[in-house]
Parts: sequence; C-alpha cells; structure tokens
Amino acid sequence: MPARRTSARTSRGAGGRAAIPQLDWRAPQPAPIVLVSGPEDVCAERAIAGVRDYLRAEDPSLEVSDLRADDYEAGTLMAMSSPSLFGEPRLVRVAGVEKATDAFLTEALAYLGHPQEGATVLLRHTGASVRGKKLLDAIRAGTGGGVEVPCPAVKRDGDRVDFAAGEFHAARKKIAPAALRALVAAFTDDLTELAAACQQLIADVPGDITTEVITRYYGGRVETSAFTVADTAIAGRYGDALIALRHALASGADPVPLVAAVAMKLRTMARVAGKRGSSAAIAADVGMKDWQVDRARRDLNGWNEQSLGRAIQATARADADVKGASRDAVFALERMITVIATRAPFGG
Repeated sequence: MPARRTSARTSRGAGGRAAIPQLDWRAPQPAPIVLVSGPEDVCAERAIAGVRDYLRAEDPSLEVSDLRADDYEAGTLMAMSSPSLFGEPRLVRVAGVEKATDAFLTEALAYLGHPQEGATVLLRHTGASVRGKKLLDAIRAGTGGGVEVPCPAVKRDGDRVDFAAGEFHAARKKIAPAALRALVAAFTDDLTELAAACQQLIADVPGDITTEVITRYYGGRVETSAFTVADTAIAGRYGDALIALRHALASGADPVPLVAAVAMKLRTMARVAGKRGSSAAIAADVGMKDWQVDRARRDLNGWNEQSLGRAIQATARADADVKGASRDAVFALERMITVIATRAPFGG
C-alpha cells in the first residue's frame, strides 16, 4: 500500500508541542485515527466519504464497517479493526462520539495506544456536548497518530458564499459573482440544498455559470427573494437590479415586501456607517450580530453620507407609494432602484 500523505497545516499546541494535522474537509486523507469534528453535517459527510474514497482508490478490497459509540457493545471496536483472514484494509466509521458510552470511551482510549495495522478508525464528534473530551484531547495530542478534519458551522452570509465558492473552485468551474450571490440567496435556509444545487450545476452546466443559468435552474427560488433585488441595487449593479426587480414582479412578488427588504438593508448600513472598531464591538454597541456588521460594511463600499441619505429617502417614498400613495407601484419601485443603484438623484 502506498505511504499515506497528510500534507496539511499543523497547528501548535500549548508549550509549542506540535498538534495533529488539521485537514480541509474537501480534501481529507486517511490516518490510523481520523477525527471529524464540528457541527456541520454537510461538510462532515463529505469528509467521511472522502476518506472512504481515498482508501478505496488505494485498495478496492477495502472493508467498511459502521458502529455507534452511543449504543456500543464491548469488544466491537477491536473486532472490526482487527486484520481479516486475507489482510484487506479496514475502515471503521464511528458515529455519535459526542454521546459515547463509558465502554466505548474506555476501549477507544486503549486503542489509541495500539492502533491496528491497516485499519483506519474514523470518529465523528459533532461538538454538541463535552462527552468524550478525554478521548479528543488524547487524539489531538498526537496519541495514535491521528489527523483532525474540522467541520465548523456555516451560518453567516459570508460563510455560505465562501462555501458555495469553494464548491465551484474545487470543481474548477467558474461562476460569475452575481450568479454566486443569487444562488446563495436562493438557499439561505438549508446548506444541504445549497450544496446539492452547486453539485447539480457543476455536473449539468458545461461552461461558465452565469446569472441566466441560475435563473433557468432556480428561477422560482431566486425570483421570490426580495433580498436579491436589494443586494444587486445596493451593490450598484443597476442593470442587474432592474432585471431582478422585473423577474420578481413577473413571478408575483408583492411590492411591499420588496421595499421592506431594501429598507431593512439600508437601515442596517446606516447603523454601521462611520463606526470604527471590531465587528464584535460594533455588533454589541448597535444590538446586531457580528456577521450582520460584516455584511453591512461590505455593502457600504462606495457609499457616502449623501448617497445613503438619498437612498433612504427614496425608499421611504417608495414605501408610501406602494401602499397607496401612487397609482403606479412599478414606477415607484424602479425609481427607488435607480436612486439606490446609481447613488444619484432620480434623473440626475
């Protein structure tokens, strides 16, 4: 069997001792012990499948076994990891380590001292509890010759954009920035669905991925997102903003929520504008989340006090117009988008 490589960044622990390698979940590699940690199941599932595929590419006769640490029968780990009659490599996948029984923890700690030749034991710990801390500490200290694949939560807007961008980068597929934002906006609530959408586009689309491609595949979801209209206008993409607005209206979007989405983003920008300090400090000061501060700071690029004031006034006027002050709600929306996207007075 070829020598296993674990080229990854290696962090330093307390006292300068080398900690185990930290591997990217998109490019995991096997080791006698593989700890897949963190709450993001989408990333963890990819990492676990990646380790299996790596081992199977080395030797198609790989034996794969599964056990649960929270419903564990004594002796199972050793039985599954021990060499078989014909010496095939073994992969033992252990789920539920954050709820492990005492029996499993005792045997797993003992196993670290004497890992079986040709076996990879993969432990999945979600971080939902501190159960198994002694075992994790031992692995991270290097006992057993392990590696760790961190799978932190993907919750912030920026994290979701980075996640989707990473999907396309890993597949060497180009996606336009506007298309990337539209795709992420269409799947804000479910990372599993976003991941599946990325993989579908990678598999189905032969060339670069444009906003037109996103609209064709996920138009129903994209068009119903008022924040797509808001994002494109605030970013100064006038043509894209008008197209997004027309798609939204054509799909039956109500003008009132459209204006409300724009108003909410502008209010957030106004609360952050001019403030200095870390995102966490500003968030605590204005009563927001730090990711909201980060997003508002990005949105404020190219804005000043005058243009932001005009945008807020235009949005307030549009809010009144779409609620009955004007007979032409579409014109009111287009005027608002024009002022925001061009950052200039209407008709100026």
